[in-house]
Amino acid sequence: MEDDSLATEIHEESTCPLLDEQFPRGKGPGLCSVRWGLALILHISLFVTYSQRVDLSIAIVAMVNSTGQQKSFNVSADVCPGQTPAPLNTSQPREVKAPVYDWTPETCGLLLSSFSYGYLVTQVPGGYLTGIVGWKPVLGIGLLLSSVLGLLLPSAAELGVIYLALVQAFRGLSQEVIFPAVYTLWTKWAPPQELTCLMNVADAGTTLGTFFTLMVGGITCQTLGWPACFYIFGGVHCVWCLLWFFLVFEDPDSHPCISTTEKEYITSASTQKGPCHRWSLPLLSMLKCGPLWAIAVAYFCCDWLFYTLLTLLPVYLNRILHLDSGESGFLSAPPHIGNWLGHIGTGLLGDFLVAKSLLQLATMRKLFTALGMLCPAGLVLKVSYVGCNYIAVVILFTLSMTLISMTGAGFAVNLLDVAPRYAGFLHGVINTLANLSGMVAPSVAGFLGSQDTLSGWRNVFFLSGAVNLCGVTFYLLFGRADIQDWARVESAP
Repeated sequence: MEDDSLATEIHEESTCPLLDEQFPRGKGPGLCSVRWGLALILHISLFVTYSQRVDLSIAIVAMVNSTGQQKSFNVSADVCPGQTPAPLNTSQPREVKAPVYDWTPETCGLLLSSFSYGYLVTQVPGGYLTGIVGWKPVLGIGLLLSSVLGLLLPSAAELGVIYLALVQAFRGLSQEVIFPAVYTLWTKWAPPQELTCLMNVADAGTTLGTFFTLMVGGITCQTLGWPACFYIFGGVHCVWCLLWFFLVFEDPDSHPCISTTEKEYITSASTQKGPCHRWSLPLLSMLKCGPLWAIAVAYFCCDWLFYTLLTLLPVYLNRILHLDSGESGFLSAPPHIGNWLGHIGTGLLGDFLVAKSLLQLATMRKLFTALGMLCPAGLVLKVSYVGCNYIAVVILFTLSMTLISMTGAGFAVNLLDVAPRYAGFLHGVINTLANLSGMVAPSVAGFLGSQDTLSGWRNVFFLSGAVNLCGVTFYLLFGRADIQDWARVESAP
C-alpha cells in the first residue's frame, strides 16, 4: 500500500508539478486583490492593443472605392445579389468627409497583413529583454509607440500604399514585445492554481477591444469619416498608456499597496517556478524539446484561422454580403463578444476542473485545445454554404469565435507549465513563428477571395480548417504539461 501511495504521488507530480506544491490556501483575497487588479489593468491594456490591430480592418471598408470592382460581376449563384452597385462609398456625404482609394483586394490583403510583417522582428529580443530588464518598461514602451503611430495612419494613407504599409509594419514592430512581457509578468504575479483564470481574464481584453473597435469604428467611419477613427482611438490610447506607467509594478515586492498576506501567498507560489532567466539560455535543450514544438505548431495553425477571422470578417460582410461599413462593423462585433465571454468562462472552467481533480492538467490542456481548434474550423466551413443569409453567417462566426477561446486554457497557457522561467523568451520565439500565419493568411485569403465569390471564400475557409486539423493532431501527439528538466531551477545554466 505504501508503494502504491508513493507511485501515485510520483505520477501526480509528473503531470501537474506546479499544482502539487502545498501553497497556502485561503490566503490572499480573491477578486479584491492586487493580482486581480493587475489582471483588470492588463485587460484594458490588451483592449488597447487589439483595438489598434483591427482599426484598419474596419476603416479599410470605408477607405476603398468599390464601384469599379463591382462592375465586372455577373449576377450568378456564386455571388450574393442583394444591393445593386450603390455602395455607401459613392454617396455624396461619404465622399465629402474622407478620401477613398482604388485599391484591389490583393492590395487590401497586403495592407492588412503588413502589421504581421513588422510583428515578426522584435518578439524574440523583446521576450529575451523582459527577463533582463523586466516586463514593465518593455510592455509600456511598446504600447505607447504603437498608439502614437496609430495617429499617423491617415497621413500615411494620403502619401500612398507603401507608406501606409510601413506605418502598419512599425505598429506591429512596437506591439510584438507586449505578449512576451505578459508571460513574464504572470511568472511573477500568478499563483499556479489561478494561472489559467488570471491569464484568460487579462487576455479577454483582446476580444473586447476588437468588438468595441469594430462596432464603434464602423459607425465613426460612416458618420465622421475614416480618419476620425484613427485620431479618436489613437488619442485615447495615448492617454491610457501614460496612466499605465503609474498603475503597474514589476513584482509583488515592489508594489507599495499590496498586503503582506497576499505578497506571501504569491511569492510562496512563484518561488516554486524559480527566478526569470538572466543572460544565458539552454538553447539546444529548447530546440530538442517536443512539447515546445507542439505548442509552436498549435499556435501557428490556430492563428491562421484566428487572423483570417480577425482581419477579414468585415471585408467578407462588405464584399460578399454587400453591407456598408456601419453594418459590417456592427455585425462583426457579436463574434468578438462571444470570444470575450468564452475567454473568461474558459479560464474559470479550466482551473475548476484541475482543482477538483476532474481532469489532469495535461488532459485539460489537450481537450481544450482540440475543442478550441476543431469546432471553430468546422463552423467556419459552413459559412460559405449558407449563401447570402447574413444572419446565419454572423451566428456561425459568433459560435466559431466563442469556441476558439477554449484554446486559452489549452496550448496558449502551456508554456507556463513546461518552462515558466523562460516563458517570455519562448513566447517571443513561438509567437514569431505563429505570426507567420498572421502575415500569410490575410494575403492568401485576399488572393483566393479576389473575385468576391462564395466559392473563392469557401476555399479560404477550407484551407483554414485543414491547417487547424494538422495543428491539433501534432499537439495531441507531442503536448505535455510538466516542467521540462532543463527548465528547472537546479538545472538552469
